[in-house]
Amino acid sequence: MPRVCLGIDPGLGRLGYAIVVQEGALLRAGEFGCICTEPKTSVEKRILQIHERLGSIIEQFNPEIVSVERLFFGKNTTTAENVFQVRGVVLLLAASYRIQVVQPKPSEVKLAICGNGRAEKRQVQKMVFRILNLESFPCQDDAADALAIAATGLAMSDFQMKTKSGD
Repeated sequence: MPRVCLGIDPGLGRLGYAIVVQEGALLRAGEFGCICTEPKTSVEKRILQIHERLGSIIEQFNPEIVSVERLFFGKNTTTAENVFQVRGVVLLLAASYRIQVVQPKPSEVKLAICGNGRAEKRQVQKMVFRILNLESFPCQDDAADALAIAATGLAMSDFQMKTKSGD
């Protein structure tokens, strides 16, 4: 039975999303892209746009896992605040639809995809291209990141299930 994961690279101006389907050991990409909001629009309306679009994606693809990257920020607190608000929307949607949530750190995504927690962004993109057997590179970095986050979410979910069952 195929497993479906919705990967999210959270952001207010541009949120990357990706559907990755696992059938046995094979992973394949479904729909992926970005949800973009206008900077001149109020934060509340931008968050609502993200909520509505992600809700539509969840209803269309019915994922059993939502994998949203856990973020760490340095100095730009305004950006951090907006991204954390978007993460809240993602977590609320997952809870509303009763979907399992996995929250990998950026280093965990790099480790799962490249075998190295300090891999460069380009290395991750190249490995995602290979792992998912894509015909071309995603044109937006956020969508490529979301593909990696979704693939990692599937792997982490597998690990969590095995750990809970005692295997």
